[in-house]
Amino acid sequence: MKLLSFILTLIMLPVWVGIGWSYPMDGYGHTGISRLQGLLKVRQGKISGPKRVAGAKLGIDQVDLRLTGFSSFTMPAPDPDLVVRIQTLLGEDADNYGIAVLDMTDTKAPRYAAIRGSYKSNPGSVGKLIVALGVFQTLADIYPDDTEKRLDILRSTMVRADAFIQSDHHKVPFWTPGQSRIQYRPIRQGNEASLWTYLDWMMSASSNAAAAMVQKQLLLMARFGRDYPVTKEIATAFFEETAKKELGKWFAKGIQEPVIRNGLDIKAFRQGSFFTWGGKKKVPGTTSYATPEALVQFLLKLEQGQLVDTFSSREIKRLLYMTGKRIRYASSPALYQSAVYFKSGSLYKCKPEPGFKCIKYKGNVLNQLCSIAIIEHPASQPKLHYLVAVMSNVLYKNSAVAHQTLATRLHRFLEKDHAERLADSEKALLKKSEYTEKKIR
Repeated sequence: MKLLSFILTLIMLPVWVGIGWSYPMDGYGHTGISRLQGLLKVRQGKISGPKRVAGAKLGIDQVDLRLTGFSSFTMPAPDPDLVVRIQTLLGEDADNYGIAVLDMTDTKAPRYAAIRGSYKSNPGSVGKLIVALGVFQTLADIYPDDTEKRLDILRSTMVRADAFIQSDHHKVPFWTPGQSRIQYRPIRQGNEASLWTYLDWMMSASSNAAAAMVQKQLLLMARFGRDYPVTKEIATAFFEETAKKELGKWFAKGIQEPVIRNGLDIKAFRQGSFFTWGGKKKVPGTTSYATPEALVQFLLKLEQGQLVDTFSSREIKRLLYMTGKRIRYASSPALYQSAVYFKSGSLYKCKPEPGFKCIKYKGNVLNQLCSIAIIEHPASQPKLHYLVAVMSNVLYKNSAVAHQTLATRLHRFLEKDHAERLADSEKALLKKSEYTEKKIR
């Protein structure tokens, strides 16, 4: 009976799942992230590994911000026609979705649509965007005029995994020159890597363990400023001797103040706690949440170079660039030729039910999935450029497949819509030209 009770307790626990590889493959020299060397060798055919889709092959210099010339642009009012079209794409489960889409393909006539855009729930791993924002904001505060020093801190600061990582199942890539393939396994206590690598593991592999270590380092940055990085002894003393209430204040300073300072709504997008119970046990936090509207606003500011500064926004965008396995929304075949900048988070919860098998993405008590994406299509010479955030809670259905299907429908609709708009525009120009020619005659 005790064993059965324990198993049922596990079934009822919420579980976050997700993995996918990002950052341009030729970025090793810039970041020192070792697994990028391995990815490049896979692409060159020197070691074994999965092939990349066409949209995943941009170089680091090709991944850039696309709206820096529109610093004063704000999201327009919802386009009624676009709202109706997207509502149709959602189908019978529309009432269980929140979605926001900003189409910036034609910057002279941008279009925005939101359906339940203020729908609020825990975004899961999408909250790691705020952790990354906190790191780059704090580094900019410490070294406001020295981006190279910020990069040096990221490259040279060595982080050793400790009790903060407990517990996490996500696998991350390990690569050492000379290996025949990239190894994938969960982070273990004692594993040491650069802060850049932990930041990469947090974003690309969506490792909660890596996120917890980055959050720990963020607190130390906020507390010690230019004295960061500090010794193990100083860091240990800080966390053991500082009152939990005070640790909570430092945590809020590092991870919540940057949201407000960058013009985002803390009431609509907040990461309130550590991503592991080991971190939560040591540092108190609060609730986490997001809305589709707030997530698209984050992506817009990113593209404008307004998250901290241009340097920081560009680096965060590079951290989101999918160069490996694509999952959920990003796995749509319609996006194979696209550059996809993506993050997602899934939370599902199950209870025993006759004839029902609990699997990830398919909870019968809770089945939340959050996806954010910037799409540039095709990757090398974009003709489409749009930002999208989707949050759903459709029970019993595979939400990963549902988001993939939605991605396909939305992309095909925008392709067709812009093709028709271009054709209409060309007809109008031709008609105007013919009219002018007649007048001249």
